[in-house]
Parts: sequence; structure tokens; C-alpha cells
Amino acid sequence: MTSEGPMTSGSSTSSGNPGGQVALVTGGAKRMGREIALTLARSGASVAITCRESIQDAEITVRDCQRLGVNAAAFSMDVRSERSVEETVAAVVARFGGLDFLVNNAAIFEQIALENITLDQWDRMHQTNARGPFLVARAALPHLRARSGRIVNIGSLGGSHPWASHAHYCASKAALEMLTKTMAKAFAPQVSVNCVAPGAIVMEGSGAATGADEAESARRFAAKTPMGRNGSASDVAQAVRFFLTGPKFITGQVLAVDGGLGLV
Repeated sequence: MTSEGPMTSGSSTSSGNPGGQVALVTGGAKRMGREIALTLARSGASVAITCRESIQDAEITVRDCQRLGVNAAAFSMDVRSERSVEETVAAVVARFGGLDFLVNNAAIFEQIALENITLDQWDRMHQTNARGPFLVARAALPHLRARSGRIVNIGSLGGSHPWASHAHYCASKAALEMLTKTMAKAFAPQVSVNCVAPGAIVMEGSGAATGADEAESARRFAAKTPMGRNGSASDVAQAVRFFLTGPKFITGQVLAVDGGLGLV
């Protein structure tokens, strides 16, 4: 057990079997999803992650979670496919014996001028970023209700701020924010549903692979962020953990993890 303390799916955060909670993190193989999975594993939760193509990354993340002393496994899933989602959620529940937490992290991001967005690009963005969380939450709901569980959707500052070169992405994340609020009403009182909306996030160790344009963009965002820096995957993961372990009375909320960038 680390200093972060045990996970608990009930209204109290001070007790509970740290090995008794099961978290499903979609898109948990790498980047932000990996950090969320590791943070929950450090807290004692068993972790199931899903991926569509990043099989090797998923295997590494599972091994790293297991080294923390928890049960972990990876599952192949396409969040756009109703059949894939239903089969995978059933496999997770069969493997772990239940489900307490769902983190809808799987998403895609694309920069393109609004007038150049094709119908296929628009549909693909919404299929992954909005329909995917709906399908996974719907499949997981009976299992979450049985254990008074919680859902956290990973949104974006772009869900509330218009970015001209990311119109389809912003629209999909805005849809996810509203889906969070409607889920919170529909799934209450057994299941709480909240959303973490990151701002500019720089992944640790990605500097060498970052192009000059991206590095300069990161510097610009950091310069105009009131907290004086860009966010990290750990910042986002800790916010997710708050919603999973904090007061169950909190539901239907969108928490910006942006260092104040949304205030600019």
C-alpha cells in the first residue's frame, strides 16, 4: 500500500479492502490512460485496461501495474463497436468478478481546418469520443449499479472553448460533457458520473519525439497559463482519483485540470 491510500467505491474514503475494487480504464495502454491505470494500481485497485492497436504498450502497462501488487489485465476493444464493447465488458467482469470504476479515457485528437473536415473525419471523431463512452457506460452500468460504482469521463478544455482548427474534436468533447451530466441524472443514486477536462498536457518523456512546432506550441501554452506551466498526466490522473474516492455526493460535474488556462 502506498501513501495514496486505499480505493473505495462507497461514500467513505477512509476504509475498505484496497484489493476489492476493480477499475476499467479504456485506452489505458499508454500516455494519459497509462498514468491513470498506474495511479489507480498504486491505490490498490485491480485494473483492467483496453486498447485497439497498442498491444505491446498494453502488456507493459499491465506488467507495471502487477509489479505494484495488484491484479491487472489488458483487453482488446474497439469503443466504436457495440459488440466489441459488450463482449469486452463481460470479459472484464468474468475475469475480475465485478466492476466498481469506469474511466472513459479512449479518444482521438486531430487538427484540421473546419472547412477541410471530411464527413468520415467528423464521424470517426464522434464515434470514438462520444459514442464510445456511451456504449461502454451502458454496457458497464448493471455491474456498476450492483457495486455502487462510479464513472469518470475524460473530456477536454476544448469541450467548453472553441478551437478553430479542432472543430470536430471540440464538438465531440462538448457532447461528452453533456453526456456526463445526463448520465449523472439517469444513473443516480447508485452510480456517480463526473468528467475531468484537461487543458494543455505534456506527456513526460515525450520531448525528444516532439517536433519543433509542437514544442513551441507547448511553450506558448505554458507562458499564458496562470500556473506558469503545462499540465502532466499525473495531474489528470490525480483528478480522476479524486472523483473515484471523494464524496459520492459529487456527481454531474466537469472539473477543468488546466492550470487556469480556461480563464485566459
